[in-house]
Amino acid sequence: MSKLIIDGNRCKSCGYCIAACPRDALSFFRQEGKLYDTVRVDDEKCTCCGSCYRMCPDYVFEIVETEGGAQA
Repeated sequence: MSKLIIDGNRCKSCGYCIAACPRDALSFFRQEGKLYDTVRVDDEKCTCCGSCYRMCPDYVFEIVETEGGAQA
């Protein structure tokens, strides 16, 4: 199984990842201390397909292997 990790400090709120997500697993939220929104993932909806990873110009996403599964 895999998990999507987001580096909110790198996110510039372009929205490319949200538009690319086929499962609507990503959304904007206001991170404390930032003047603009960043992206968060709904782990229940995310299948770690990598669409957001491929679309992000700021290398915000990382797909990591979790216990009992292979990396996507």
